[in-house]
Amino acid sequence: MDTPAAKAPFKLSYEFFPPKSDEMQTQLWETVDALAAFKPEFVTMTYGAGGSTREPTLAAVQRMINDAKLQTAAHLTCVDAAREEVKSVVEEYRAAGVRRIVALRGDSSAGVGAAYTPHPDGFSDTADLVRMLVEYGDMDISVSAYPEMHPESPSMAADIDTLKRKADAGANRALTQFFFDNEVFERYLEAVHAAGITIPIVPGIMPIQNLTQLKRFAGRCGATVPAFLDARFEGLDDKPDDRAKVAADVAAEQIADLINRGHDHFHLYTMNRVPLVSGVLELLGRHPDKDANVGNAA
Repeated sequence: MDTPAAKAPFKLSYEFFPPKSDEMQTQLWETVDALAAFKPEFVTMTYGAGGSTREPTLAAVQRMINDAKLQTAAHLTCVDAAREEVKSVVEEYRAAGVRRIVALRGDSSAGVGAAYTPHPDGFSDTADLVRMLVEYGDMDISVSAYPEMHPESPSMAADIDTLKRKADAGANRALTQFFFDNEVFERYLEAVHAAGITIPIVPGIMPIQNLTQLKRFAGRCGATVPAFLDARFEGLDDKPDDRAKVAADVAAEQIADLINRGHDHFHLYTMNRVPLVSGVLELLGRHPDKDANVGNAA
């Protein structure tokens, strides 16, 4: 694949999720060690609905900071929680050295798609949560953005207004939901900028591990899987090596095109897996730093 623009410098960040078993724990830290060598700006660690992964998230974040020496943003949700409960989580994070947060409303414990109702003693929305975090004075705050609209938003205009409230509240940047059509992202940015939103909008990139599973997941979160991906992956169900190569090509081509369009920071959804993510980065001319301080997290 010819990606000349990939030689331009670009910034990376990654999303990881907390392990739920000993096997997943091993996989996570092997992934962290391998991908840290590509020198990300920061990494993020997810947090389950209603704080369902609170303890694993905190433990993983502490290890990211102390052992892997990575700038680590902990996800924080406010759904189904009182303000004081959320603040206690923030205090735990801060005691662990966390100064980066990904502030999210979160999905209701009633399930994805259930209507959001603020806790009677909780935050009214994510912008309200951001305002609380800004009061600390030393927090780097990322929020979410949706190039194809959040599935619960009544319109794109309403969705962008939600983002503007988060930006106006003091967010430093927005990390987008994954998308595969760069024209969709460019149109979204035009609307975002027209609304007076000036914070960086960092494109979220999802290397495709399994197209069938991705379609199910995308359907729940409002992302579109273009038909050209079916053509690219056709006949590869029983050819894992060929499928992995095509998946790396697709993600690298998307990033290279975004670089050509002037973008220079990409947030990769790693799914705690090394080969595909590292394959994408190496196609783009980004190679691991053999002198990087890795190997301490495993």
